[in-house]
Amino acid sequence: MSFRCPSRPLPNAASLHQPFTSVDSRRTSGLLLPVSALPSRYGIGDLGPAAFQFADLLTRTNQRLWQVLPVGPIGPGASPYSSPSTFAGNPLLISPEPLVEDGLLTEDDLAPLTALPDDHVDYARLVPRKRTVLRTAFERFRADASTADAARIRRFQETQSAWLDDYALYAALKDAHEGATWTEWEPALARRDPDALQRARDEHETAIDRHVYWQYLFHRQWTALQAYCRARDIRLFGDLPIYVARDSADVWAHQDLFHLDEDGDPTVVAGVPPDYFSPEGQRWGNPIYRWDRMAERDFKWWTERLRRAFALFDLVRLDHFRGFDEYWAIPAQHDTAIDGSWEKGPGAAFFRAMENEFGDLPVVAEDLGIITDSVGALRDTFEFSGMAVLQFAFGGGPDNDFLPHHHRRNLVAYTGTHDNNTLVGWWREDLSKKEREFVRSYLNLPDTNPDDSVHRQALRAVMASVADRVVTPLQDVIGLGSEGRINTPGTEGDNWTWRLRPGHVSDEDEALLAELTHLYGRASNYE
Repeated sequence: MSFRCPSRPLPNAASLHQPFTSVDSRRTSGLLLPVSALPSRYGIGDLGPAAFQFADLLTRTNQRLWQVLPVGPIGPGASPYSSPSTFAGNPLLISPEPLVEDGLLTEDDLAPLTALPDDHVDYARLVPRKRTVLRTAFERFRADASTADAARIRRFQETQSAWLDDYALYAALKDAHEGATWTEWEPALARRDPDALQRARDEHETAIDRHVYWQYLFHRQWTALQAYCRARDIRLFGDLPIYVARDSADVWAHQDLFHLDEDGDPTVVAGVPPDYFSPEGQRWGNPIYRWDRMAERDFKWWTERLRRAFALFDLVRLDHFRGFDEYWAIPAQHDTAIDGSWEKGPGAAFFRAMENEFGDLPVVAEDLGIITDSVGALRDTFEFSGMAVLQFAFGGGPDNDFLPHHHRRNLVAYTGTHDNNTLVGWWREDLSKKEREFVRSYLNLPDTNPDDSVHRQALRAVMASVADRVVTPLQDVIGLGSEGRINTPGTEGDNWTWRLRPGHVSDEDEALLAELTHLYGRASNYE
C-alpha cells in the first residue's frame, strides 16, 4: 500500500487520558521519522492527517515504537536540538486542517503554504508564512472565543505555568527585538528585573497571549495523536538533549543555574575533546549547568524538564548520556575544544532523585562514542537501555560490540540514526574497501546488485538480534540513498529538510517489515 494522507478524525477528549504503561519490556520494533518529514499540503509535516496515517502504517506492520526526535521550536539551522525552549512545542508542526474545521482559517488563508514544495521543507519561506497563518487563526479566535474556549486555555496555562509563562514572555520579547539574542536586550530585561518584566508583560500582552495560544494548539493536536497511538499500542519515543541552547527561554529564565558572567555570557561551554575523527574536538557552545546549585535545589528544574518530557513521550532518549557522569568543559573564550577539561557530572545522585519523583524511568541512554567504565556502570545501575548502531559496527573486526551477534537484551539496536547517512548511502559512499568487504560478508550480500539488498539484509540482521528494541529510520526500510539523509552534524545547508512523499512506502516495503517483525518475535501477536 502506498503512503497516502486521507482525512482522519481526531479522538474525542475522553480518550486523551487512558492509562498507559511507559516502561515496556516486550521484544518490539519501530520506525524513526520526525513529524516534520511527514507528507502534507502545507510545506512541512505536521500533526494532521498524515501523522495518523503513519500510525496506521505502524499498526499494519506491527511496529510499537515511533521515534520522533525532539518536537520543540527549531533553532539555528532548523535544528530541534538547539531549540529556544526545551519545554515548548514547535508551532510549525500545528496542522491547519483542524483550524479550518473550527472556522479559524480558510483555504485562501492557506494558499501561501500550499504553494511551497512538497518534497522538502523550505524553512526560509515556510517560517514567515506559517507564522502569518497561525497569527490569523489567533486573531480570529481572540475575536470570537467562547467562555468555554477561554476557560480551557486558562486551565492549560495554569497547568503548564512552570515553563509556559517564561517561554511566552521570552518569545514575545524575541519578536519585539527582531530575533536578537536575549543578552542584547535592554539590561533590565536581560537580567530579569521584576519591574521591567511586569512592564513587558503589560506592553506585550497580546503577543504573549498569541504564543500561549499556539502552545495550546500544539498541546491539543499532540495529545490527540498520542491518544490515537496509545489506543493502538504504539509508544512515542522522543529525544532530550542534555544541554539547552544559550539563546533560549531556559537559560534566560534560570541564569543562576548556568555558568554565566554578569552579562549573561557563558564562562564555559559544552563539547567533546579531540579524537581520531576530530583533531580539534567539537565545541558545541551550549552553556554548562551549575550542577552544584541544581543539587542544592533537589534538581527541581530537571524534574520539571523530565516531567514535561514524560508527558510528551512514552520513552525518552537522553542525548549525550556521558555528560551525566562527566562532561567536557571548554573555556568560552577558546574557539576550539582542545583546551577543555573533564569535570564531574551529577552522577547517580541525579538519577536517584529522578526515580524518587517518577519511579522507574522510561529512558534510553545515548551511549555512543567513547564510553568509559563509569558511564557504563551509571547506565547499568539504573538499568537504562543503551544503543547500538549497525553503521558503526564494521570499523574493526568481529569483536565490535555493535555487531548484532554481540548485542545484549537491554539495548536499542539501529541500522542508523538521524545523524547518519542512510544505509544505502553509507554503503555506496562512506566505506573503505576493507569495511565494504566485511559488510558484504557479514550481511551475506549477493555479488550482483548488492545496492538493492543491503538495506533489507541490514534490517534482517538487527531484527534477529537479541536486543529488546529495534528502531529503523524509515529511509532504511524503503532503501533510499543519501538524498534521504536527515542531518549531517557539523554542517550547514539542507539539514532537517527531507520529507516523505506519497508512494515512497510500497506494498513490498510494508510486507517485508511486517514479515521480519513477525519472524523475529517482535510482533504483538503471532497468528
